[in-house]
Amino acid sequence: MMGTASMQAQDLSLFQAALGLSDPWQVTGVEFDADAKRLDLRVDFEKGARLPCPECDRAGLKVHDTEEKTWRHLDFFQHQAYLTARVPRVECPEHKVRLVAVPWARPRSGFTLLFEALVMAMVREMPVATLAGLVGESDMRIWRIVHHYVDLAVDAQNLEGVSRVGIDETSSRRGQDYVTVFADLDERRGVFVVEGRDHETVQAFSLFLETHGGDPPRVSEVCQDMSEAFLKGTLSYLPKAEITFDRYHVKSHLSAAVDEVRREEAKHHKDLLRNTRYMWLKRPANLTGRQRDLLDELLTQPLDTVRAYTLAQQSGSFYELADPDTAEEYLRRWITEVDATDLEPLHKFARMLEDHWLGVIRWHHSRVSNGLLEGLNSLIQAAKRRARGYRSNRNFIAMIYLIVGKLNAGPVTA
Repeated sequence: MMGTASMQAQDLSLFQAALGLSDPWQVTGVEFDADAKRLDLRVDFEKGARLPCPECDRAGLKVHDTEEKTWRHLDFFQHQAYLTARVPRVECPEHKVRLVAVPWARPRSGFTLLFEALVMAMVREMPVATLAGLVGESDMRIWRIVHHYVDLAVDAQNLEGVSRVGIDETSSRRGQDYVTVFADLDERRGVFVVEGRDHETVQAFSLFLETHGGDPPRVSEVCQDMSEAFLKGTLSYLPKAEITFDRYHVKSHLSAAVDEVRREEAKHHKDLLRNTRYMWLKRPANLTGRQRDLLDELLTQPLDTVRAYTLAQQSGSFYELADPDTAEEYLRRWITEVDATDLEPLHKFARMLEDHWLGVIRWHHSRVSNGLLEGLNSLIQAAKRRARGYRSNRNFIAMIYLIVGKLNAGPVTA
């Protein structure tokens, strides 16, 4: 009997050390159920212990009463582990009766800090539904953990030095809901994400910036697309910023114009243009050998699509020229060439350039682009595909912060 009792005491000491518990907390019991694949650890406080108020840290308070609580802990090999404790309530002269804070879990959580740390490490690498299945919890409970730590990390951001901002939208559902991502282009990270893609998203960012150490009038450069909503928002709420229209969005409008020419012409030249859509939209260096051979053949044909494609390729030199004045003159000559054609979609694109001229040529002075955001958006959409979508925009936004925010999101466990 003495040997058995001694061995049990050793087991308790081992688990106490593993949990990192110190006075007045101690492991008082261990139960292992092999059939249920469950390990239960019971923790209690020393008799007569006096504890601090969780609100004001007033020390030496007597225990008023206790509440029993249970938390999910890290698995013990393949067995789920749970920690159960009598948690005391103390009576503070100032704050009345309060439940004390335990060192292994945050208030109102059903998980230990170590379990939550594991969740926050894993959720960056896999969909929440997959993670939930792996650890044997509902995805709703996992999302509660994620939202808690993401919200804390987002709120803790210091945006004092933000001066160059990128604005881009990304879809949360195909062709439906959108969220807007605001990035610090110097720190190369997303700092604010909000539902919608109208001018009010910029207002929301401006308010967020103000409340996190930043100053909207200190934002000197904004890179965005040519949407009237973003333009209105930037002019209204980031009043000192110069606006650069993102070169990738400019190119996407031109690609759409070329594709419109192709689609119209394909009605009359189906055999020549069938299954060639992406060939005209890709850079030549990104084509396969077969696509390049086909493109070389088509470029000899008297097609409107060929003329539109050739003009589109020539427009790229605007961004390659080093001197801003030379580049501006080049773009004006390019528009003149477009106007001399009968390619109406390209005419519309040229008018768009003229209507947004200052922001287009601004690129040669700012040299900023949303290439960073385009790359981040690829990561976001890849995560969305792996997750097969998100149930709510709130979940989608939390995942964007985790992927592109460089946040220190997770519990402190040591």
